[in-house]
Amino acid sequence: MTDAPVVVDRTAAVATITLDDPEHRNALTVAAKEALRDAVADVAADEQVRAVVLTGSARAFCLGQELGEHATALVDGPEAAFATVREHYSPIVRDLLTMPKPVIAAVGGTCVGAGLGLALACDHRVYATGVKLATAFAGIGLTFDTGLSVTLPRAVGDARAKELILFGRTFTAEEAIAWGISGEIADADEVLPRSVALARQLADGPTTAFAQSKRLIGQARGLSLDEALEAEALAQVRCGSTSDHAGAVAAFLNRQAPVFTGR
Repeated sequence: MTDAPVVVDRTAAVATITLDDPEHRNALTVAAKEALRDAVADVAADEQVRAVVLTGSARAFCLGQELGEHATALVDGPEAAFATVREHYSPIVRDLLTMPKPVIAAVGGTCVGAGLGLALACDHRVYATGVKLATAFAGIGLTFDTGLSVTLPRAVGDARAKELILFGRTFTAEEAIAWGISGEIADADEVLPRSVALARQLADGPTTAFAQSKRLIGQARGLSLDEALEAEALAQVRCGSTSDHAGAVAAFLNRQAPVFTGR
């Protein structure tokens, strides 16, 4: 562990962002939220980074808001205490959902509240066998943040999302996958290596096409059919103008494996 609550490692084209506060089991202190917000924005803008892994140290992914600090903040009133939603949670989730590169969540331990929101804002998840997840908000008299009002119903449907937020029961990664919170299961010691391997695979892929695919999926529900079809047409032109597309077509015709550069 370092003194920093968030550590970023860049190896080749993959950036691994680690919540590194084992003392609080990676609960989100102000320092952690600020560091995570800045780290996510930084790797999102880094053209040398082609894929990202988000994880937590010490057998925990993230326990959500650190409640000790939150209780202190409440002394100044709810508006001051919950300014963190706009200042920290929303920018982090927005950047995870919209950055033009794939993001893998390596969920090696407990993942609740805002931690669940962070995991669902990623594009794919690798869970440790039997890991526990929960919304956890109702237990302290709160509702969704970290984008869960969008990402959870999209994953599991409105009815299941209502059940999970109203009753707040803990569920397993295996249940999450069965309900539609996509991902895969690995032994605890293999969660991070598997996540990094997937990120490297994606980093070697057509990242311009990946970026356009993320954008199309993210905006589709707000568009009419004709608008969605036009967005697809424009995105295909964007992808089709890349050397990745031209090179991949040539490689296919020559029965060779394509090499993608992201350009």
